[in-house]
Amino acid sequence: MKHLITLGLLGCALFTGCRTSQTTSSQQPVTTIAFGSCSDQKRPQPLWDDIVAQKPDVWVWLGDNIYGDSESMDTLRAKYDRQKSNPVYKQLRQSTQIIGVWDDHDYGVNDGGKEYPKRKESQQVMLDFLDVPATSPLRKQEGAYSAHTYGPKGQRVKVILLDARYFRDPLKKNGKDNVPDPSGDMLGEAQWRWLEKELTNSDADVHVIGSGVQVLPEEHVYEKWANFPTARQRLLELLVKTMPKGALFISGDRHMAEVSKVTVPGLSYALFDITSSGLTHVSKPHVEANKHRVGEMVTELNYGLITIDWNKKPLTATVKINGDKQATYLTQEVTF
Repeated sequence: MKHLITLGLLGCALFTGCRTSQTTSSQQPVTTIAFGSCSDQKRPQPLWDDIVAQKPDVWVWLGDNIYGDSESMDTLRAKYDRQKSNPVYKQLRQSTQIIGVWDDHDYGVNDGGKEYPKRKESQQVMLDFLDVPATSPLRKQEGAYSAHTYGPKGQRVKVILLDARYFRDPLKKNGKDNVPDPSGDMLGEAQWRWLEKELTNSDADVHVIGSGVQVLPEEHVYEKWANFPTARQRLLELLVKTMPKGALFISGDRHMAEVSKVTVPGLSYALFDITSSGLTHVSKPHVEANKHRVGEMVTELNYGLITIDWNKKPLTATVKINGDKQATYLTQEVTF
């Protein structure tokens, strides 16, 4: 896949420009997808050589791709440029398809949602960072959500990246802590309609759904889908309604890594949320409740790696949380 990219793929998947996932590759199937989040452009970035060594077919940015935190587009652009100039990241860009979505710090404001006044301008700067062509439909779309389809029929992967910032309602607070707001929304109606269309009758065999913030964990007081429980339930019910093959979530934001798992009534497989964060800095070791957690919480620098075994029946993906010097901290088998 790395060296067998069709012109159609170059025009769509590589450049994050697909709104309807119409472009597929007739070449070799994607077998490895790497992903990560929380990369401070000012800090050392020791993981890129480890990621390059994995030779992933696709790299997914899951947000906080820089620490911008500004309403100045010149400031955001300079920070993206610094990130993009990292020489080992340049190697990854040359060998791997790069796609992504934002979280809050690269969006422009910590914990920000639709109230951020420069969201339209910031979206264009992020698309520049991702090398999205000026002619891409994503340049005219409100919101940075996108979908990318790879591989031949029968070995097809769809990566769906959700924008949990552009349309998100403001957080409800109790002091400094976030509290659930059943009336609030994450995606906005246009993005909900788009997501349902992407999932309905999809011919992909694996659906990797990316979100900057965690989807499944409910108990911590930080940002998460569970801050908007009605929206979270709507997302899970949409999976039951559309029944896509082999869906799993990937997420970032939290400066640690963990695997969460739930059983959704009506869904024929267990649903996982693989959180990988961060690439340049993590929290100190601590105890944190998560009734859905499988295994341990990782507080070492980390990235995620999904490896799909197309020959195994039932179809199986091995998900790893990896770190510096080829370390592996977590391994989770996901069967669809």
